[in-house]
Amino acid sequence: MKVYCCQLDIAWENKPENFRKVRAMLERTRPERGSMVVLPEMFSTGFSMNVSGIAERHAPGAEQFLHDVAREFGVFVVGGLVNKAVDGKGLNEAVVMSPEGQELTRYAKIHPFTFGGELEHYSRGTEIEQFEWNDLKVTPFICYDLRFPEIFRTAVKHGAEMFVVIANWPNKREQHWVTLLQARAIENLAYVVGVNRSGSDPKLVYPGRTMIIDPHGNILADAGLNEGMISAEIDADVVRNWRRDFPALNDIHWRD
Repeated sequence: MKVYCCQLDIAWENKPENFRKVRAMLERTRPERGSMVVLPEMFSTGFSMNVSGIAERHAPGAEQFLHDVAREFGVFVVGGLVNKAVDGKGLNEAVVMSPEGQELTRYAKIHPFTFGGELEHYSRGTEIEQFEWNDLKVTPFICYDLRFPEIFRTAVKHGAEMFVVIANWPNKREQHWVTLLQARAIENLAYVVGVNRSGSDPKLVYPGRTMIIDPHGNILADAGLNEGMISAEIDADVVRNWRRDFPALNDIHWRD
């Protein structure tokens, strides 16, 4: 199985341009059918607090784009977008589509980035979600969630074998991004796919560093600084054999 990660220099609040960029990447690479394609957090707009302007209300929206791309290329697609919560605030979501264009799951970010003002504009998600990709159990998280290992452990308790972390993670904390991705892989004996953006928005510069990491913490692919796509083979047996040969997860003292 192969995972493809699209590291975008996201055009600020310009959905049509970002759709064009993603489609151009996929047309150049032509991902294998049945593979997984992962896009960054808020891939169609950038990390904007302008909920009323970017929420999924107007066609053609990011959800429809994910649906269309999944069907056209015959792939699983994970991408970040914004919807509105019942309280009128936004929901920072990761949406997963199947190769048939069916929604498999929808995860709302549990930890809005309070330091950056996100909680003023976005509601907290409440549930950890999971989906199956060719028999591999995958849990999506979003950006700041990476700093909270408890939710990764909870996901492992429910069978997670791979984590997908989509992000708009800034340049000034690049080393934190790399270190935490590797830590989540090592401590959970799981694959970790971290997909960040590159370029800049009106407030921040982004380092890219989209990475695919194996359950031993080895970096299988690193996108570096610039816009582009990386890929790597994912083997469920690598996770399962490592957990069997080094059964550290069995020694966790779980507390409900």
